[in-house]
Amino acid sequence: MLTSVIRTLGVALATALVALAPGQPARAQEAGLPKVIRIIVPFSAGGSNDVYARALGQKLAARLGVTFIVENKPGAGGAIGADIVARAEPDGATLLLNSTSFATNAATKGNLPFDPIRSFSPIAIVAKGPMALIVGDKTPYKTVPDLIAATRDANNKVNYSSAGVGSIGQLSVELFKSMSGTTALHVPYQGVNNAVTDMIGGNIDYMITTTASVGGPLKAGQVRPIAVTSLEPSRFYPGVPAVAATIPGYYVDVWWVVMAPARTPRAIIDRLNAAIREVSQQPEMLRLFAQEGAEPTDDSPEQAAAYVTREVNRWKKVAQDGNIREN
Repeated sequence: MLTSVIRTLGVALATALVALAPGQPARAQEAGLPKVIRIIVPFSAGGSNDVYARALGQKLAARLGVTFIVENKPGAGGAIGADIVARAEPDGATLLLNSTSFATNAATKGNLPFDPIRSFSPIAIVAKGPMALIVGDKTPYKTVPDLIAATRDANNKVNYSSAGVGSIGQLSVELFKSMSGTTALHVPYQGVNNAVTDMIGGNIDYMITTTASVGGPLKAGQVRPIAVTSLEPSRFYPGVPAVAATIPGYYVDVWWVVMAPARTPRAIIDRLNAAIREVSQQPEMLRLFAQEGAEPTDDSPEQAAAYVTREVNRWKKVAQDGNIREN
């Protein structure tokens, strides 16, 4: 679990302040960057967004000669922290590190105080990777065709769980159901842990989630992956086929993005993009990404913006088709 990683990052990270390396202010001035940059994490400490922000902040400070401060602003599924950044001055001093939930929130909430596309300038997709279709060890399902056949049997009441209404887990299964022509009862939970516990107990048939969410039960053989959500098999799930091998075109990625307020100068966007891409390839970052089954990307700001836009629009359609709305 990623919570254990925080301990290894040290006291400096836990305090959310990444110190400025001495003798480097000139580099920051040359780059046109503010001397202090806040990274807003719109969730509580301990999750992947928080861990990535702190690790990135530490490495970017050393690379750019700038002080990075990480601030947790949880609430409303990430909307409170995102709104802080949307309203900030577009001078590079306030950034947002968010994840797939940014798109699912936009897809399932109709009252956001910002426009998910127009209010932000994406800088870089930090990392992305697949999830896995997981079944309980007590279920008879060994393959995706097994599961599809069961969900098409009117006498077989198959259910699935997720971390809540509007979560990426629910939307991923709704996309799976739509593309496979199947049905299943949604059993939402407040978080993944209780859902996994009930799956181990034989009360939940399947779910789509990340490796980090079910790491212990996976190692213990209490749950098993029968497919990954990438278009091709993933090195993080050796021997596990892709859902797309059975349902052509099906894919879901989880991802993490750094964004600035809209109208942030392009010179700042480009400088931060180059630095993020560089430090994301460092061994410590690769280890952190691997715990989520993810890898760094090499996306430009234009590619990052196009990707976020596609994801927001994609999940909006899935939510609309499935009549999924989070109050």
